[in-house]
Amino acid sequence: MWGAATSLWDVHLKTLTLRGFKSFASATTLSFEPGVTCVVGPNGSGKSNVVDALAWVMGEQGAKTLRGGKMEDVIFAGTSGRPPLGRAEVSLTIDNTDGALPIEYAEVTITRTLFRNGGSEYAINGSSCRLLDIQDLLSDSGLGREMHVIVGQGQLDAVLRATPEERRGFIEEAAGVLKHRKRKDKALRKLEAMSGNLLRLGDLTAELRRQLGPLGRQAEMARKAAVVAADLRDAKARLLADDLAQLTASLDQEIADESALRARAAEAEATLAGRRTELDVVEHQITTAGPAVAEANATWYALGSLRDRLTGTRTLAAERLRLLSAEGPPHQGQDPRELDAQAVRARAADAELAIEVAGRVAWLTELAGARLEAEAATAAAEKALAAATRGVADRREGLARLAGQVAARRSTAEATEAEIGRLRASLDAAQERGVAARGEFEALETQVAGAAQGEEDLDADHEDAVAALHTATESLREVLGEREEAERDRATWLTRAETLDLSLTRKDGAGALLAADSLTGTIGSMAALLSIEPGYADAVAAALGPHADAVAVNSADAAVDAIRLLRADDAGRASLVIGDNSAGANSAHDDSAHDESADNSSGHGSRTGDHTSAHGEWASAPGVMPPGVGVRLPDGAVWAAAVVRPAASVRRAVDRLLAGVVVVDDLVAAQHLVGEHPELTAVTRTGDVLGAHRAWGGSAAAPSVLHLQAALDEARAAQADAEQRLARAHDARVAAVETEGAARRRHDLTVARLNESDAAIAAVAEQLGALGATTRAAVEESVRIQDRLDAAERALAREREGLAELTDRLEVAQTAPEESEEAVARGTADRDRASERAVQARSLETEARLALRTSEERARAVSGRAQGLERAAVTERAARERAAQRQTRRLRQTARARAVREGADATLTHVEQSIARAAARRDDAEAARVAREAQRTALRATVDALTADLRELTDTAHRDEVARAQQQLRVETLEVRAVDELGLDPVTLIEEFGPHRMIPVLGAADDEPGGQPDDHSGDSPDCYPTVEPAGRPYVRAEQEKRLRTAERAMTALGKVNPLALEEFAALEERHKFLTDQLSDLKRSRADLMELVREIDERVEQVFSEAYRDTEAQFAEVFPRLFPGGEGRLVLTDPGNMLTTGIEIEARPAGKKVKRLSLLSGGERSLTAIALLVSIFKARPSPFYVMDEVEAALDDTNLGRLLDIFMELQQDSQLIVITHQKRTMEIADALYGVTMRGDGVTTVISQRMREPSQA
Repeated sequence: MWGAATSLWDVHLKTLTLRGFKSFASATTLSFEPGVTCVVGPNGSGKSNVVDALAWVMGEQGAKTLRGGKMEDVIFAGTSGRPPLGRAEVSLTIDNTDGALPIEYAEVTITRTLFRNGGSEYAINGSSCRLLDIQDLLSDSGLGREMHVIVGQGQLDAVLRATPEERRGFIEEAAGVLKHRKRKDKALRKLEAMSGNLLRLGDLTAELRRQLGPLGRQAEMARKAAVVAADLRDAKARLLADDLAQLTASLDQEIADESALRARAAEAEATLAGRRTELDVVEHQITTAGPAVAEANATWYALGSLRDRLTGTRTLAAERLRLLSAEGPPHQGQDPRELDAQAVRARAADAELAIEVAGRVAWLTELAGARLEAEAATAAAEKALAAATRGVADRREGLARLAGQVAARRSTAEATEAEIGRLRASLDAAQERGVAARGEFEALETQVAGAAQGEEDLDADHEDAVAALHTATESLREVLGEREEAERDRATWLTRAETLDLSLTRKDGAGALLAADSLTGTIGSMAALLSIEPGYADAVAAALGPHADAVAVNSADAAVDAIRLLRADDAGRASLVIGDNSAGANSAHDDSAHDESADNSSGHGSRTGDHTSAHGEWASAPGVMPPGVGVRLPDGAVWAAAVVRPAASVRRAVDRLLAGVVVVDDLVAAQHLVGEHPELTAVTRTGDVLGAHRAWGGSAAAPSVLHLQAALDEARAAQADAEQRLARAHDARVAAVETEGAARRRHDLTVARLNESDAAIAAVAEQLGALGATTRAAVEESVRIQDRLDAAERALAREREGLAELTDRLEVAQTAPEESEEAVARGTADRDRASERAVQARSLETEARLALRTSEERARAVSGRAQGLERAAVTERAARERAAQRQTRRLRQTARARAVREGADATLTHVEQSIARAAARRDDAEAARVAREAQRTALRATVDALTADLRELTDTAHRDEVARAQQQLRVETLEVRAVDELGLDPVTLIEEFGPHRMIPVLGAADDEPGGQPDDHSGDSPDCYPTVEPAGRPYVRAEQEKRLRTAERAMTALGKVNPLALEEFAALEERHKFLTDQLSDLKRSRADLMELVREIDERVEQVFSEAYRDTEAQFAEVFPRLFPGGEGRLVLTDPGNMLTTGIEIEARPAGKKVKRLSLLSGGERSLTAIALLVSIFKARPSPFYVMDEVEAALDDTNLGRLLDIFMELQQDSQLIVITHQKRTMEIADALYGVTMRGDGVTTVISQRMREPSQA
């Protein structure tokens, strides 16, 4: 009727594959034809799940749209016969032969996978992608994200209930307007963000303009300071060049003196190498001879051991020979032949008795037969008598009735026999079924037992995996926390250490002394030479006073030189501590005392040998007699010297500085101590000092150098500890990550195995239930049949017995009456005679049975005696054989023991000779070894002497090398200073600023040396004129004075921002950059507004065209669905095509209403279909999916709708879910969807017609 139709579109859906999606538990593939494909089936079979799968795979994100509560509901949830699945996967293959989709493939397969844990995956042709990629790919072919091409159940009414703006969205999606609206929204968001940027840029530009004024004034001051800094730099460079030239010349002279010492060392080393070679040869000989000596000793010891073993063997053989030579006791016992003869006689008597027993058994058997015959004859006689008696009675009742009873009984017996045969056949069949079912049940039960055991193992593995995963996760979290804490601690302590290190950089006179290379005798900063116990730094710093920041020197001469240097350089003032010049002489004592104090530093007042005793009493040190000798300190107090561990070079000085100083907890304790001992000075831990005639303290002041040094040491120690903890935490994190990954993989594996095991056990349990029911049914049927069979057999026996009785009665009744009377008399006589014979037979049988029992007892006694005699004969014969074997073995062992004794005697003779030869070889080897060891001892003495000489030469060279290294270090220090302070390499420094270069003269009013006036007006930076070409020779004193003058001028300038010039230039450049950026942003804003305007024009144009086409199609489609009716689309705001909505006016034939709410259900459905079809025809899509859209239509309206479907088929592919037979008739292919009892959807396909070739 309809004919075959071929899609004009090359783009169409080819296949849809569902795995675990809703009711499609198994992998199911649907192949779609280019024309119309109908999906049919009963309600609830899963037809609409195909529609949901299409929407889901194309990117649908709403769970309610997919008829679910949450997205996880699309995964197969399981049934009573199948377990739930862990994921759902749908793949849609689209034919892209004409390249309508913007991708370089003729076929495009879109795959979406959802896991039960919430994870999801998207793929295009097997390559992972994003959801946005799939939506962009489909939108270019008319498939928007709103899925207007999929018309699901209830969606028709939703189309009618939609607002005018939502109806506009249907047309925009079909026309491809949404991507333009996305571009517009993106541009608007950029404009909104740009507005904030413009405001921020305006504020920044204004702020920069405000900062340019003050920074410009700072830059002018920096230019003036640069002139003074240039003169300061020149003087410093010339002084550094002079120092570097002098040190370099001295270093070259020291290097030149090194060759002679090296030559002597090389000669001594060659001699030592020769002696060592000789020593190696001798030691090699000793080593080589060692195995020979050891072998000789081993041979001697082995032969001695062998002699001892042979002696023991000979003794053992002699003793064994003595024992074997003695004769054993003779064997006593009865002759076995006599025992055999007695046994033969017993056997003969036993045979005679057996013959007698056999005779008596035969006699008893004969008598028993006679008794049975007599009893049978008696029974037969009684039966015949009873039959004759009944026959007489039956004759009176009549032969006819008796014959009828016989016939009835015979018929009943035959029927019963037939029923028994049928029941036996049924019983056999039921038993066979029960046996078969029971066999299968037992086999499956065995399988279930194995599976159950496996399930227990899997449960245990899973529990272990969960515990291991939890433990690994917690461990990883703890390790990460420890790592973060260690990183924070390291950063904190590193910052603190760097800050403290910068704070220790000194700019005063002490810093000048420490930096002065020309000053000799400097030991170092006191802060660096003291180690103070934690918590006492403030107290010690207060006790030392100005000496806490002092510089330590090794003599008074060095202190005088240092003061002169400070005065000459005008470098300020410094505190000096004069150390012990005799530290070298007492170094051993000082080091031991320092070590002991370090070991005992945990207990205050425990520096024995220097300051205090264990009881807190001052112990006099050599040459030191402090005040308060013998004073016992109160609890909580400690001598200040006891908490300080000074270097050996300043120990005596620190002892004197801290003599009589006691550290207490607070001022109350200090006041009490000084009141009792005025000669002492008390200092609190917070740094307050109290004496009898002096005191100082108060609030916290700037930290001393000593305090800063202690804090720096503490920070560095904490930093090192934090770095170690960080390294350990890093290693632990790597191990914890590996452990957590392994535990997680094991956990996932156990979960998968448990799911598989549960599914297998459920399937086997279902089979067991069925087989158990079959077995029980078979057993019950067998019991019922057996009961019926037993009843039938009992009835048959009764029938046969009654039939025999009736037959006998009939025969008797048929005889003559006279014969019956005679028969009764004969029967009575026969019964009496038979009874007498039976009594006699039973008496004879009893007598024969007693005689047989007696003969059997005698036979058993004789037979037991014969067996005992035979066993005694066998036992005696075996005993005689064992005695003969023992005698033979004794003779053989005697001969063997004699041979062993003789062989041991002969071998001992040879062994004694071998021992003598081995002893001689051992003595010779030992003598040779002693001689070589004496030679080795002499060579070792020579080598030791030469080694000592070489060591002396090496130490001398090392000391010279250390001196040169120190000289080189001073040179390198100057070079580093030149690079750091002046930015000049050493060669350039000497070439351009060396003593050989002339000093340029600066023009000034006063022609003093150095080119600077004496008065303070010269400190102004304005007094420095330009450099003239003339110059003068280098004089160090002049340059030192010039340097001091320039430094005073820098001080007069005050605080100068040295970066002001750079900051001003950078700020000016940034102001210009921000100004340009502001202009660019304004231009970009204008461009974006122009883009929004263009997009609006494009959207308005595309929507206007789509609306006009849709309006025209609706005006054409509506009358076809409603013959004689009228329908049209109306814009809610025709003047604004960008935001206007769309209203529907529908008036079926014969009605005046236009409101959609007043239409019937079928009319509403047809109106919604008319709108959708109009959109479809105005802007065709490759395919459309309709889910029971014609369900509410009658046959006439259905025919009209099918006509439109056939028109749509020309341009698009249709997939229709339907129950209508007429809709199925137009289909090119049918898919039947059904659901079995297990809740799983099954699909069957049928092609209705072959597709036409394009």
